[in-house]
Amino acid sequence: MAGLSSRSTVAIHALAMLAHRRGGSLTSAEIADSLESNPVLVRRILGRLRDAHLVRSAEGRGGGWSLARDPRDVTLYDAYAAVEGERIFSRHPHPPSGACVIGRNIGELLDVEFQNAERALEEQLGRTTLAALLQQILASDNEAKDR
Repeated sequence: MAGLSSRSTVAIHALAMLAHRRGGSLTSAEIADSLESNPVLVRRILGRLRDAHLVRSAEGRGGGWSLARDPRDVTLYDAYAAVEGERIFSRHPHPPSGACVIGRNIGELLDVEFQNAERALEEQLGRTTLAALLQQILASDNEAKDR
């Protein structure tokens, strides 16, 4: 069974940083520093976000990456959908035996369950905007400073 890759986490982290920049831009190296990751990996993720029209890039001196949409109009699901190309759940690559009661029936039943789970993920991630996430991040940081 496949699962979420770290691409979603990297994408949401990068988007949150860009939202925090409030219209300014960041380089992939700056974002990679925050992630303690490789700028090449970050550029790949940002490229997918650009293809989904969530970010834009400018080359040259003073260039970098910036949000293409208002953070209130970007959901966590938008980021997920931009970078995760595959379904979360999948069937076993080899069809089960039709001679077995389980093998004959489990595939279609699991498909329904898996589709429901994926729909629930989409709904949950679709409820949180980038602006709301950034607000939570900043509130959490302020609470930590007050301790």
